[in-house]
Amino acid sequence: MLLSDEAQNLLFRDAHTTYGFTGEPVTDEEMRAVHDLVKYGPTAMNSQPLRVVLIRSEQARERLTRHMAPGNQPKIGKAPLVAVLAADLDFHHELPRVFPVNPAAMENFDRDEAGRVATARFNAGLQMGYFIVGLRAAGLAAGPMSGFDADGLSKEFFPEGDHVAVAVVNIGRRAEQDAHFPRQHRLDFDEVVQVA
Repeated sequence: MLLSDEAQNLLFRDAHTTYGFTGEPVTDEEMRAVHDLVKYGPTAMNSQPLRVVLIRSEQARERLTRHMAPGNQPKIGKAPLVAVLAADLDFHHELPRVFPVNPAAMENFDRDEAGRVATARFNAGLQMGYFIVGLRAAGLAAGPMSGFDADGLSKEFFPEGDHVAVAVVNIGRRAEQDAHFPRQHRLDFDEVVQVA
């Protein structure tokens, strides 16, 4: 089944990184619906290492803002909801439940810290993409950011030391004016794809 042009436009062609939001709140129910959709995106060994902290309170925004790059600090107050996305470096503890077809997977990752960290980061990155598209599918706009002190932000919101922050995403409904920059150039098929 092919998605309609309207749906494709919503998810990709008309969607932009958003900087201007309305004041309308984003509910927990909306975020639960986004999660219930994007949790089906594939990850290696069904590892699902992405963890999310939803920043609602002013106190939490202040804690977040001090770890953002100067250019990103003012953006934190512009959206009704902000999410800190992190990779769970101990995701492998869930493998007996989420990937029971390989009983040795957890033990193998216990012995291979470098492989475990790389797997967590890569698959959390995949899930971050699903998360952004899921927000768009729910009629929300996303303003993802990578300019922050990852060590400081990780310690701030994950003091146990088993998670590493990978992105911060502003979430809300796009403002009518000055919500985003004009569309920037995208590389064409022949610049990206080779046929072997």
